Amino acid sequence: MILANVRERFTATDIELVTELLARGDVGHKAQLTRVAQERGLGALLDAPDLPVLLRQAPRLGQPSPALFVYVVVRHALRRVGVSSERLSDYLGALVLEFGLRDRAYRISHADDEIYRYLTDIVAHAASASGRRGFLLRAHLGNLSLWLAGLYPDHITAREERRGGPGLRYYEELGAQGYRLASDHRVARELDMSDIYEAAAASFRPIRIALNRLSDRMLFPHVSTPGRLMRQVADEFGQ
Repeated sequence: MILANVRERFTATDIELVTELLARGDVGHKAQLTRVAQERGLGALLDAPDLPVLLRQAPRLGQPSPALFVYVVVRHALRRVGVSSERLSDYLGALVLEFGLRDRAYRISHADDEIYRYLTDIVAHAASASGRRGFLLRAHLGNLSLWLAGLYPDHITAREERRGGPGLRYYEELGAQGYRLASDHRVARELDMSDIYEAAAASFRPIRIALNRLSDRMLFPHVSTPGRLMRQVADEFGQ
């Protein structure tokens, strides 16, 4: 299952890289940044406004680990829409990393053999499942909804226009529902995850918008369609 643990995957090299990039060659400033990280935590440095650009421009031999890069770009995208929770950023960074591996996005766990490509199948199975599997299905409903609507909105919009498929609101509603149901589950409380699921449910739409902007800018920067323009305008003006 997805846990809020992407920051635990940072390496000592990552921390060194962050201080070097932010110091921009100033040895004294680097020492000061190191003290800040020690006293206030690395988060005080990771929220630096220019860090995402600096990481993208890092020389090849000094590139960040996938965990560091994904956390920083997701964290900054979320903060721009008013979602400030570090734990939620940690969770969503882990989600993006793990769902990017092969077909992991369509399984409720690495070891599960069942493939879920449609949200309706997850809803149907979750209605009758109990225990840990029931919890995983509810969390996966939120996770898969956010993965698809967050990083592949153009695909959803195109399918809606061509085939009358469900639009982004459908994914928002089902995704928020999945997270709400997961937050109330005994397993979520045992794992100290209830607050993360509650926050994801309450902020599903702004999170979706944050991931859309990240996807538009970094994953599919050269796409220009009427559907994308209409989505961006609607999101900008809260429609």
